[in-house]
Amino acid sequence: MKSSNVLYWFLMKITIVGTGYVGLVTGTCFAEMGHDIVCLDIDESKIAMLKEGRIPIYEPGLEEMVRRNSEANRLSFSTNYEDAVEDAEAIFLCLPTPSDETGAANTDYVLSSARELAHFLDGYVVIVNKSTVPVGTANAVREAIIQENCDADFDVVSNPEFLKEGCAVQDCMKPDRVVIGCDCQKALKAMRRLYSPYMMNQERLQVMDIASAELTKYAANAMLATRISFMNEMANICEKVGADINAVRKGIGSDQRIGNSFLYAGVGYGGSCFPKDIRALQATAKNLHIDTPLLEAVESVNKRQKERLFSKIKSHFGRLDGKTFAIWGLSFKPDTDDMREAPSIVLIDALLEAGATIKVYDPVAMEVAREILSGVLFCENELDTAKDADAVILVTEWKQFRFVDLKKVLKVMRGTAFFDGRNQYVPEEMAGLGFYYEGIGKWIGPNALINALKAGSKVPAPVAS
Repeated sequence: MKSSNVLYWFLMKITIVGTGYVGLVTGTCFAEMGHDIVCLDIDESKIAMLKEGRIPIYEPGLEEMVRRNSEANRLSFSTNYEDAVEDAEAIFLCLPTPSDETGAANTDYVLSSARELAHFLDGYVVIVNKSTVPVGTANAVREAIIQENCDADFDVVSNPEFLKEGCAVQDCMKPDRVVIGCDCQKALKAMRRLYSPYMMNQERLQVMDIASAELTKYAANAMLATRISFMNEMANICEKVGADINAVRKGIGSDQRIGNSFLYAGVGYGGSCFPKDIRALQATAKNLHIDTPLLEAVESVNKRQKERLFSKIKSHFGRLDGKTFAIWGLSFKPDTDDMREAPSIVLIDALLEAGATIKVYDPVAMEVAREILSGVLFCENELDTAKDADAVILVTEWKQFRFVDLKKVLKVMRGTAFFDGRNQYVPEEMAGLGFYYEGIGKWIGPNALINALKAGSKVPAPVAS
């Protein structure tokens, strides 16, 4: 009986406002832990889809988990604020905070939702800011609720999300930290109760003041984006001096003070978080009259890096009109269909403007891509995309691209060029197969040329523009 009491001690009734990426993953994972979850959204078509067991985003493992918890009556979906908020012990605000014209985070969705739910608060409840919001938003939410319902009994806490698209379910179920920004013990006790199942093997709860919690998410994303931009800048230096960025990465990553994470060179970062959060942090600093030259450099390097592949292609071919290019990968990263600020869009726009024909393929993002891209040919697989192409361009490092039969690819191509925007292939091996190969920060040195010649392959030289 004692263990049974422990099992049911932490179960709570929770409302999740917003069924976007963060809200749907968070709500579903809480339901998986046994909590009673209602996911609320004003988008009727999205809620109808979720009630049928289908999800509006691609995230490995999520759809199965949604169906399982819906069938177990732990997870439900609603468009009605009054019904969703009834008896809730915690209400999570998981709403979009898009950039406004200044780059600052627009919190209108968060505050509008807070005002709406205020009318239905009856009894004590913890309002949880899960959205990525600027410092001061918790106070703004508190004021918005009081304006609508001065008798409401509630506290506001900050609980920023740290979910990686493609690994979001795992990140939510096994977090490396849970940040709680809180200014009262009653709310903190409720949050400890909610997260207690995640702390059984290791204490991961980090309690701090609300402002620090709000800033932590921005600081984390800014640091990760900085590492990516730094490595891309190093990669460009590598190409000039004849060095290999992968060797440099291993050399510095083995230093425990640096570590290996987010040290991969490529064609820049995209998605819904890094670009938006960097701009929002800059906007916050600007309002405080603080200069942010480092953040400005991070963003500038990333913008330039998205143009890097086009520069390489232009340098190799010269004129691009009449050329056909096969694009492998469209989403901003693997294991997601998210194309927000994806490097592939920048590359495709530049190639189309130069008069090239573009064929594209992505294992998951094709449906999303059809709504974004025009003037391109959508293909069924890698080989179909490569057929009659003058060059193959890998933009997103989906695992399946590592195991393509490259000999078959080369046979169906019209040309021999392969531009690897994610350094997924070994230059010497690609040269040995007969490709003209370029990666990011990878130099095909004498050994690669010798190996290619031994294999009887020709390694063509770049064509000057």
